[in-house]
Amino acid sequence: MNRRKTLRGTVCAILGGFCWGMSGTVGQFLFTQKGIDSGWLTVVRMLCAGVILLAAAALRYPRETMGIWQDKNTAVRLVLFALFGLLPCQYAYLAAISYSNSATATVLQYLGQALVLFWACLRGKRLPSGKEALALILALGGVFLLSTHGSFTALYLAPKALFWGMMAALALFLYTTLPGKLLQNYPSPVCTGYGMILGGTALCLVMRAWQYQVTLDFVTVLGIAEIVLVGTAMAFTLYLQGVSDLGGVKASLFACSEPVSAALCAGIWLKTDFAAQDIAGMVMIIIMAALLALPEKKK
Repeated sequence: MNRRKTLRGTVCAILGGFCWGMSGTVGQFLFTQKGIDSGWLTVVRMLCAGVILLAAAALRYPRETMGIWQDKNTAVRLVLFALFGLLPCQYAYLAAISYSNSATATVLQYLGQALVLFWACLRGKRLPSGKEALALILALGGVFLLSTHGSFTALYLAPKALFWGMMAALALFLYTTLPGKLLQNYPSPVCTGYGMILGGTALCLVMRAWQYQVTLDFVTVLGIAEIVLVGTAMAFTLYLQGVSDLGGVKASLFACSEPVSAALCAGIWLKTDFAAQDIAGMVMIIIMAALLALPEKKK
């Protein structure tokens, strides 16, 4: 049973990461081939996925789904998580894709883990360990190669792509640190479902998404459905199953299949060209994520 459970968790975590990476490439296709606006797509993705996740959560956790609003502090934390964590995380990631490609945006977003490490060291008033210092060096080196291709005088990556990639990393940091005890006291699908709906509604009102003129042909609708169903609802469900079977550490390691799948899908399907410096930078950031996911050895 343990071997079967381990195998199931491994497969689910890898597939969850693959679904996330593939949905990023579908987003790249919608931006470049169908002229879809990244903000509009963020609104649709968050609202549709939020309804699906919250409906599933209500069936499994009916008491928690209703009870999360009964405590004022919890309700405030949930709103902050939605507006300053989940919303910018979703929007910045898709914006970074629209200005670059799915693989580059994905690995730049992973730099949020380095920000989490920096914050942990700052709060703990300590220096990074040897492994953590190596991870930070890899993160800086990966960004340098992706953005400049090794040049000290020229910027290879578009400034807007680099900006939104860094915003995606910052948003991932906020998404990770803002919930606090929220995710300890309430199931993750409940928090994420409400967060998606709140964040999607806020962004819809700010940008007036209903005023956008979007041509919804069959291919566009199919792409949006893939992002909502496969890249959000299914990916989230698979990853949580991996966490349940393996624990968060191992599941996050296997979920590093996300940037790999994004690069493969973008290269094979959309014929996106990656220079040797791009590949080296991506590998460095993936190794950084793997190092940070590994637990420290106890002294």
